[in-house]
Amino acid sequence: MFANDTAPTTLTRAAALAAIEAGFAEAGKLGIPFTIAVIDGGGNLIAQVKDDRAALASIGTSLAKAVTAAHFGQPTAALQGAVGPGGPLFGLGTRDASYAFVGGGVPIVDAEGSVAGAIGVGGGNPDHDHLVASAAAAAIG
Repeated sequence: MFANDTAPTTLTRAAALAAIEAGFAEAGKLGIPFTIAVIDGGGNLIAQVKDDRAALASIGTSLAKAVTAAHFGQPTAALQGAVGPGGPLFGLGTRDASYAFVGGGVPIVDAEGSVAGAIGVGGGNPDHDHLVASAAAAAIG
């Protein structure tokens, strides 16, 4: 349910920056300042940009959401119930600060279904973060 295959595909800096620009284009429609992070399939940061007005906390949350989406191979919004009481990952979100189980992380999946990376967004509510992350990921996919 939560495993993924890491793709041999390498995301380029140009692709990461294009994704970030696409995310900020969507963010502009919402009028909310965000931070957007792009990582590779192993969870390594490729690029991260903070809007001038984005909260400082969004730097860490955007990266945590990207890592969560890459490691679990699913959008973080889909994992929220897994860490709740009775869920298969109950308590994980409170034990490991490098993961974030709220909307805003979207995996980047290659044509073979392997995780090539992920986008993480912080700054809005989880629904807004997910919307911006999805727009950014679509620019790569």
